[in-house]
Amino acid sequence: MGSRPPELVGPRRPELVGPRRPGLVAHRGYAKRYPENTIAALSAAIEAGASFVEVDVQLSSDRHPFLFHDRSLDRMCGVAGPVHARTRAELAKLPCSEPGKFGAEFAGERIADLQGLVDLLRERRGVFAFVEVKRASIEVFGAGAILDVVLPLLEPVRERVALISFSLPFLAEAKRHARLPLGAVFDAWSERDAPEASGLETEYVFCDVDGLPSSKRLEGRGARIAVYEVAEPALAIDLSSRGVDLVETFAIGEMLAAMRDLDPGREVDPGRKPGTERDLDAGSGGPGAR
Repeated sequence: MGSRPPELVGPRRPELVGPRRPGLVAHRGYAKRYPENTIAALSAAIEAGASFVEVDVQLSSDRHPFLFHDRSLDRMCGVAGPVHARTRAELAKLPCSEPGKFGAEFAGERIADLQGLVDLLRERRGVFAFVEVKRASIEVFGAGAILDVVLPLLEPVRERVALISFSLPFLAEAKRHARLPLGAVFDAWSERDAPEASGLETEYVFCDVDGLPSSKRLEGRGARIAVYEVAEPALAIDLSSRGVDLVETFAIGEMLAAMRDLDPGREVDPGRKPGTERDLDAGSGGPGAR
């Protein structure tokens, strides 16, 4: 796989005076106020001050990578069936407006593709993206086919991208072929102790907040810890005190504002490079349920 640049691995946890602020990750963009995983949601998250965003990736039937979370198109697009049952051209015509949540407000929004994320990252160089490859696509196409499509697209921004997934076999394959940091995603913290998980040694570990042990300190074992879904500033700070580096939130604008209110003297530098100690300190971005 080759050596990874030091900045991709992530910094040591900074020693701070006073409460430590976690980094905020915009989960599927600014999903509280815009249709998730769309360019509108990602752009709004960045405009709100997010330095970290998270998206989901699935392939169309002709193997074009789109940003989409669900196994069915129904909730976001109002039509039945999975992403992998339609071609790139068919998916590009569908609205991605999340009508059950937003009504007709975003009727003109379309499903974003991975190239759209790359273009956004090239425009906004202070942003780092977590790209989650969904099991729905892995089950259909296999890890190798997905990596063949995704890795070349991410190459121009690879220093500001990490691949994450619930699929440990996919991550094992990615570790053999990708020059990117990786992240394992778990429903429960105890899943980290499975042999296939502990042997991966990924740079990031993501876990559902509801799957964490009740109170003990969390040990990353060399990985940076991210927790989803968090919408309360007090909970984010409590998690940070337990060893969490990043929290994902759908409400990125509200969470960033709350963090600034907690520490109004701390300014966020929009031009800083993600993966530095200042990013972990400042708080920037977030997701929820996977």
